[in-house]
Amino acid sequence: MIRAELTGGWTVAPRVNVFEQVRDPAVHVPVTLPHDAMIGMDRDPGADGRTGYFPGALAVEYTRTLHAAPDWAGGTVALRFDGVYRNAMVFVDDQFVAQNKGGYTPFTVELGPHLRYGQDNVIRVEARVNADSRWYSGAGIIRDVFLIVTGAVHLRRTGPIVTTPDVDAERAVVEVQAPLVSTARTTRTVQVEVELHDHTGTVLARDAAPVTITPGEGRNSRHRLYLPRPRRWSVDDPYLYRAVVRVHDQDGDLDAVSVPLGVRTLRLDPVHGLRVNDESVKLRGACVHHDNGLIGAATIGRADERRAELLKAAGFNAIRSAHNPISPAMLDACDRLGMLVVDEAFDVWTEGKTSFDGATDFPEWWERNLEAMVLRDINHPSVVMYSIGNENVETGTPLGAALSHRLTEKIRELDGTRFVTNGVNPLVTLIRQNGERLRRAADLPTGGVNELLDAADGLDAMVTSDEATRRTREALAALDVAGLNYAEARYVMENDLHPDRIIVGTETAPRRIAHNWRLVLGDPRIIGDFTWTGYDYLGEVGIGRVRFPDSDDTGFQGPFPWISAWCGDLDLTGHRRPQSYYREIVFGLRPTPYLVVERPSSRERGATQGQWSWLDAIASWTWDVPPGTVMTVEVYSPDADVELFLNGTSLGRRATEEFRAVFDVPYQPGELTAAGTAGRFTLRTAGPAARAAVHADRTTLTAGHTDLAFLTIELVDRHGVPVPDDDRDVTVTVDGTAVLQGLGSARPDPQPGREHLTFDGRALAVVRPTGPGTALVTVRAAGLPEQTVEITVIEEI
Repeated sequence: MIRAELTGGWTVAPRVNVFEQVRDPAVHVPVTLPHDAMIGMDRDPGADGRTGYFPGALAVEYTRTLHAAPDWAGGTVALRFDGVYRNAMVFVDDQFVAQNKGGYTPFTVELGPHLRYGQDNVIRVEARVNADSRWYSGAGIIRDVFLIVTGAVHLRRTGPIVTTPDVDAERAVVEVQAPLVSTARTTRTVQVEVELHDHTGTVLARDAAPVTITPGEGRNSRHRLYLPRPRRWSVDDPYLYRAVVRVHDQDGDLDAVSVPLGVRTLRLDPVHGLRVNDESVKLRGACVHHDNGLIGAATIGRADERRAELLKAAGFNAIRSAHNPISPAMLDACDRLGMLVVDEAFDVWTEGKTSFDGATDFPEWWERNLEAMVLRDINHPSVVMYSIGNENVETGTPLGAALSHRLTEKIRELDGTRFVTNGVNPLVTLIRQNGERLRRAADLPTGGVNELLDAADGLDAMVTSDEATRRTREALAALDVAGLNYAEARYVMENDLHPDRIIVGTETAPRRIAHNWRLVLGDPRIIGDFTWTGYDYLGEVGIGRVRFPDSDDTGFQGPFPWISAWCGDLDLTGHRRPQSYYREIVFGLRPTPYLVVERPSSRERGATQGQWSWLDAIASWTWDVPPGTVMTVEVYSPDADVELFLNGTSLGRRATEEFRAVFDVPYQPGELTAAGTAGRFTLRTAGPAARAAVHADRTTLTAGHTDLAFLTIELVDRHGVPVPDDDRDVTVTVDGTAVLQGLGSARPDPQPGREHLTFDGRALAVVRPTGPGTALVTVRAAGLPEQTVEITVIEEI
């Protein structure tokens, strides 16, 4: 029996059309999975800004030799792909075996009938991308691949299902369904054993039963176990047990799977809202796309874990996977860290949002993709809700509402332990019939939903109109939780119309968090808010940029060379932007003030903000302007008023409005301090850059494909004060048992050829181990002394 990651030994190359050329082994480049074949490609000003100006059409093929041991022939052999973007085609020795169009959903390919046992077999996986995404998708085998070799009687590929239907302080009832499949030629009797382990591996409960299964049959072996005095999984105490399921006969093990087990209960009602373990929880939510910034769409385990860590440290307790099934690596991290998850299935149904997106496959594939997502994620305690979609155009039509019911009922059939929501945007339900009228009202000559949302004028009136109410009524009624995108103006009226309706803001603008959070705290039926977006992402370029009246950059999206959306609380490198600290104060999690200073050029040019923008400011008092230049300073504080000091002299107190006070301050180098009742926050003027300080988030890595080291590079003066206004080109070399996986900054519009220029004095290097040993990372910033960091790579345990 084998369950092993199959991440090494692969090569990638452009897909070959045999009518045009013969496959050339020389062009195949060795890669380690997960891998994004698009992120290293040149961007093109003529490409689509929605995808970050990366190529819109791409076809690649991955190949790997797999030796099929002779003793595998008596059992089953499969490959499980956690995600191939997109339109995956799998071949064995150039013979077609399987297809999957999900992009983000797992699928299993049964190799057994196609293998030559005792010989090498060539596995080929093709992936195609073609104007099929509204954001940067990446391309290729972007998630993990596993080799699974089992006996003829084995667990179904989706694995066991573990639930805790009855929990109290004395014990937890744990129900385990172990679905078996037989490819044997004769009737077989096997033993199914289930153990419950604590975090140390100690066995706390055990059950076993014989199961007789006939050829080609499926059987479900059910087990009921009891955990004494269970420690419950929660956001504050994400304690994990594990359920281990083994299948064996007299000759030995046939299959074995270990799954996470978080003992927790979920309840939902209009009096207490969402309760986890009988405690009401408000969702402090972040919408998060799938990409990992500088390394693209490759979902390497540590990268997803780091994103979850940083989001939680910034005050979030929930993630909405926008707008596709979340990666297993991110789910594992959320389980360990205590982050709640809204697991989203689709961005499109039958109405496409790009020329060749998932709408073309939806009628045939939706049920398979939905089942793949739910059965993969059902054992993760972090998942509290499934979302069936996002701003689907059909939602406002009778047949679209009927489709909402079908999707919702399919999820309930698969998993009756979670709740179901949908990101319904009332504006979207109006635009098909009313687009021209809405554009005129917003004074937009052209444009779609996002442009109308960004204009914002009259948005509340649109989403609360009688027509919006009529068009959303049936679709919202199908859900356990009514998810509303950019429609907080409907919260009160929805609860007036439907007093028992539970609401969540599935997507909201960052600028409205103070208003929205008051609504969330003021009504138990409103269970949370998910901002767009928690973490910046590639594509939909520049939707969060500020605009200038003297500029010809008037489009909704930023022109080339923009690469990111620039609307995240955290930027592409994980650095917290001003809105993140503001949100933390609104959430009641930060008692001390925080202050930022608008860039002088933005103030001078009269920058304006759109729906997803924030003040163009950073936390710095180092500026290349003449003394006396008036600067805009914003102080974020939970106090009713704050006092500002410049070089020890009070500049007066200002009342805060919506947790913010604004000062006009003549610039003088030195110290700028905001004082509140719970403490102070100070910015200091830096001297000339003296070195590039390098901080590695970890200096000991585990050999294997899932681990990474993230090295933050920051220009500082001789006292260690950050220098944000003297950006420099950075080079990084890695020697030894690791490679440089990615290098860059959070700059949203990197100039071609200078992608490694620091931004506000910072850059990020990502290092990936290649095997046990030692790696030496050397960082050079132009004109500054080089810095080195030693990383130890230990054997995988």
